[in-house]
Amino acid sequence: MLWLAVFLFALLPTPTIAHHGWAGNSDEEFELSGTVASPVNLVGPHATMKIKAADGQVWDLTLASVPQTKSAGLTENAIPVGSMVKVHGHRNRDPKKFEIKTERVTFNGKTFKVYPNRS
Repeated sequence: MLWLAVFLFALLPTPTIAHHGWAGNSDEEFELSGTVASPVNLVGPHATMKIKAADGQVWDLTLASVPQTKSAGLTENAIPVGSMVKVHGHRNRDPKKFEIKTERVTFNGKTFKVYPNRS
């Protein structure tokens, strides 16, 4: 009977837990400038946004947790789509993935440090 309870419990839907650690990203610092293609999104465990580089490549930016990103002042309306930004962080180790674990975003002279304790 216990096996049946365990089996049924395993079938229950569970929330997806995602953790975006640093292991999948290069150790080297990485900077990129581009225009905002998709604004800050504060849904999920980490905030995200997209920028388009001068060569046309769209990059996915993984920011800090939603509360930490908000406390840095980076909200959905902080940077309009089409605005020029500079981002600093660590790009994905896989060169086919255009993703940056982003430590800070600079827009119009203001720097949003979403990971203030990192270099």
